[in-house]
Amino acid sequence: MECMAITGLFRPDNPMHLRNRPGGPRLVGRPGSPWSAPRRRGAAIVSVLAFLALIAGCGPGSQSSTSGVQPAPGAANQDAAAGAATSGPTPAPPVAAVTATPGFGTTGMAPAQPVSITVAQGTIDTLTMSGPDGQPVSGTMSPDRRSWTLGQTLGFGVTYTVTGSATGTDDRQVPISGTFGTATADTGIKDTVFPGDDAVVGVAAPVIVYFGVEPADKAAVAKHVTLTSTPAVEGAWAWIRHDDGRWGLDYRTKDYWPAGTKIHLSATLYGVELAPGAYGAADIASDFTIGRNQVVLADVNSHELVVQRDGAVVASYPASYGRGDDTGDPNLITRSGTHIVNELDQTKLMSNPRYGYSDVPEQWAVRISDNGEFIHANPASSSAQGNSNVTHGCVNLSLSDAEEYYNSAIWGDPVEVTGTSVTLGPDDGDLYDWAMTWDQWKANSVA
Repeated sequence: MECMAITGLFRPDNPMHLRNRPGGPRLVGRPGSPWSAPRRRGAAIVSVLAFLALIAGCGPGSQSSTSGVQPAPGAANQDAAAGAATSGPTPAPPVAAVTATPGFGTTGMAPAQPVSITVAQGTIDTLTMSGPDGQPVSGTMSPDRRSWTLGQTLGFGVTYTVTGSATGTDDRQVPISGTFGTATADTGIKDTVFPGDDAVVGVAAPVIVYFGVEPADKAAVAKHVTLTSTPAVEGAWAWIRHDDGRWGLDYRTKDYWPAGTKIHLSATLYGVELAPGAYGAADIASDFTIGRNQVVLADVNSHELVVQRDGAVVASYPASYGRGDDTGDPNLITRSGTHIVNELDQTKLMSNPRYGYSDVPEQWAVRISDNGEFIHANPASSSAQGNSNVTHGCVNLSLSDAEEYYNSAIWGDPVEVTGTSVTLGPDDGDLYDWAMTWDQWKANSVA
């Protein structure tokens, strides 16, 4: 508070001085009254002393206190320091850092997707990954216990839980906890292989893995397909789009397979991402054998069909080939190049509306390409067989010769056609793998 100045309190002209003033009220004391002059002066002095005592505490920088006790110098700072000492500094977090790849909480992942969990600045104490049934999945802990890697493919439509702990270099423990969810079963895609188990096929037989969808990353998918043979044979894989629209990973050898070769094909495609939202439904495999070495030589200008076994001629049949080179119609030319036997029918309905026939039954039909070329019986052309070419592109034989050849043929036999002006190629459809030179095939191969 601000104090009053009192220096003029006893001046005669001070209005507080108890005396009569001209024009002011007159104070009249009676003998014995407290207002008699002698007592009045003493009372005034006492009042002044009391007032001085009252204001003695006033002055610049003075404090007031309801208790009348002033705090000691620096007491406020001591209280603040005491509060700080009670709360203390914030402790540093544990140094161990857990990381999952893919991240914890991932859903819709491929069942075959790799999973790893690592710890930086620490080691793994315990780690378990399990399905809803509580059964743990297999995994491998690194020797330094800084990482764990999933050791198996997972199921479709399952959520897996990871639990465990890790200890950091600061000796503080942290939890390991998270989940992974896989894609649902309806995203599984069926794939197939050919030849199938226990098949016996010809020396030109390609090995084909057919896919239900076009793989988005063909090189990555191809890494899941392997082939071994006894004896070992030089060959290569290439991607081919087949006539039915499916993509196939085809394996072709540089030269024909040796007779009797044993082949094992493995396609570990279960859970592998083929395309976004599409995963292999199963692993597939096949064990099959290459049969005897039979090669058909079909020189259109010789008007014969020659069958060789292990390089020796075992049959020769009078034949008639396509007349296109004589008539100038390329659609009627039997294609030159190595064809592959890929279908056998005792009776085949044949149609070519462009040339005026439909659903004509032909006997002992052996398909050698998807462009309509067959080796089959045709009694109607018997007079031309062995001396001229009159067909629409097929190879015509007599009924008996066609039956005999039919009974000797198997899927995968090569038929080498020569002597025409048009070469077999991709436009002629399945199977044209051997229409390419080895260098051409290698140029299309997957590394």
